[in-house]
Amino acid sequence: MRNKPSLTTKLLAMGAGFLLVALGSIGITLWVTWKLEGGAAAVNEAGRLRMSMLRMAMVLQANPPAAVQERARQFETSLELLRTGDPSRPLFVPWSEETRTRFDDIRAQWAVARTAWSSARPPDRAQILADADVFVLQVDGFVEAIEVQIAGWTAALHLFQLCMMAVAIMAAVTFMAVSYLLVINPLARLQQAQVRLRQGELGTRLPVETDDEFGQLAAGFNLMAHALQASHDHLELKVREKTTNIAVQNDRLRALYDVSALTSTAGSLELLAKGFAQQIRRVAGADAVAVRWSNEANERYVLLAGDGLPRTMSEGEHCLHTGSCLCGQPQGQARTRVIPITASTELALPHCREAGFQTMVTIPVQMQQRLLGEVDLFFRSHVEINEELRDLLDAMTRHLASGMESLRAAALEREAAVAEERGMLARELHDSIAQSLAFLKIQAQLLRDAVARGDEVKRDRSMGELDAGVRECYADVRELLVHFRTRTSEEDIEAALRATLSKFEHQTGVATTLSMEGHGLPLPPDLQIQVLHMVQEALSNVRKHAGASRVDLRVNRHPRWRFEVQDNGSGFDVASVPPDSLQVGLGIMRERAQRIGALVQVTSVPGQGTCVRIELPSVTMESAARPASVASALPGAPPQGAAATASATAAFAAMASLTALQKEPTV
Repeated sequence: MRNKPSLTTKLLAMGAGFLLVALGSIGITLWVTWKLEGGAAAVNEAGRLRMSMLRMAMVLQANPPAAVQERARQFETSLELLRTGDPSRPLFVPWSEETRTRFDDIRAQWAVARTAWSSARPPDRAQILADADVFVLQVDGFVEAIEVQIAGWTAALHLFQLCMMAVAIMAAVTFMAVSYLLVINPLARLQQAQVRLRQGELGTRLPVETDDEFGQLAAGFNLMAHALQASHDHLELKVREKTTNIAVQNDRLRALYDVSALTSTAGSLELLAKGFAQQIRRVAGADAVAVRWSNEANERYVLLAGDGLPRTMSEGEHCLHTGSCLCGQPQGQARTRVIPITASTELALPHCREAGFQTMVTIPVQMQQRLLGEVDLFFRSHVEINEELRDLLDAMTRHLASGMESLRAAALEREAAVAEERGMLARELHDSIAQSLAFLKIQAQLLRDAVARGDEVKRDRSMGELDAGVRECYADVRELLVHFRTRTSEEDIEAALRATLSKFEHQTGVATTLSMEGHGLPLPPDLQIQVLHMVQEALSNVRKHAGASRVDLRVNRHPRWRFEVQDNGSGFDVASVPPDSLQVGLGIMRERAQRIGALVQVTSVPGQGTCVRIELPSVTMESAARPASVASALPGAPPQGAAATASATAAFAAMASLTALQKEPTV
């Protein structure tokens, strides 16, 4: 048995037939057109014969025989061209019996006329014109015969074109019918069956009516549908549900694990907030995230970290007063909210709307009934938060609150340990050096009274110097005790600075002012201790050397912490003073600044006062304890600060001097 031709073979055979017919019709049309072009060129050449004959008649009447011969040669060249044709132009006469007869008559008439015109006695003018008219009439007949031939070819071409148009229409109709029967209809049935199968109708089957490719496709489709129906009855839905639930649970566990790991490993509040912003943005699918910190009184919200925020928002909303906009909820109203941002929404700060955000989700960061801050999620489309996602976001923010509180507790513990050790050192100094110096002061007074009976001038002068030295040493020790006992328990350093300035003003009578500018994150307690010590050293230098009547303390919180102590005292030329002769207080401040990565600058002009500037680095929320600070607070370890070393050395030197005086015999 012979196999039936396949669909591919049928389509190729039909296409090959159409191609042959098209090529044949195109070839015939080109050939006829080529013939018509040659005939038209022949008509033009015959018309040129008429013109040449008339010119020759005119030349015979006026020119010499040589010119006549030249015209005759040109005329014969045109006749030869009509006889032989020129395929390159193309030019050829569509020969028929009539055209050939008329062409022969033209050649005969030309031979007679040339013989007569070339004789010794050429005919007169009238005869020449008569012969030319006869020749022109013969050429007109020749041209008419050619035009009749061309008209016949043109009519045949038109008829052939009409026939080809009919064939093309019939071929198109045939092709469409065959295509519909062989391709389109089977393909449409296969597509419809596929759509029904995709819609869940697993019982869909196709009839197998032919043995061609579409018949094979129908049989294969039926086998595939049967396999799907047998193996996926109710199984796919169950697997999808289980997979979705497991994926959701895994995502939640992974997110909570990442946040928990972040809270346990982050070394500073900035790193914690930045990592948390990236995590919660990924989980929520938000376009931007802002993590804000609120002070203990919940008066303002400071931008702690952001991810994806436009620059205008991060700069314009760095610090928000509570309740001033959609961000920054009061503590009594703190809850997770989904807020649409529309054109009619009233906004005190329209940065979020200008950035193209359409939805904002606010999540409070709370810890034990205390509002630590807020997390704001921004979306550029309208979104809804389901209960599962809301619970996940709340759990992540609780982890953030726990991490923030852990960092705060660790900083307070470090500060408490340092303060406790400093208190112990202060008690030791008070019980030993301070009491010894007080006793030496009494002994010096008794010695003055005892030796008053001798050389009063020298005794009084030496006793006065001794008394002044003891008083100065005693004042230094008392000031050192104040430094060791300094401790701040407030969240903001402003209260501690005001207390320090108040003590200084009470002790010296010098007027003081404090100005606080900007809003920023508070300093951790251990850094507050170091800053207060440096400020106290600067005030101590003012008391000892400046002779000032006014001291101004200016503090700038943003973009970094900066403290400036400005007095209106005598001042000095900083460049002219050798480094080794600077006052001990400036060295102490530089050492403290070096331990915390700060910068101390001293600017002074003689007669115009002195300015001491303390500038902290950008990252100020250090959570890890500094080895220098811890070592200086260890029991039994020597004091690491230059202030403790210098003051203790001066105290022991004074005590040694007074002991030597007591051992000398009384005069």
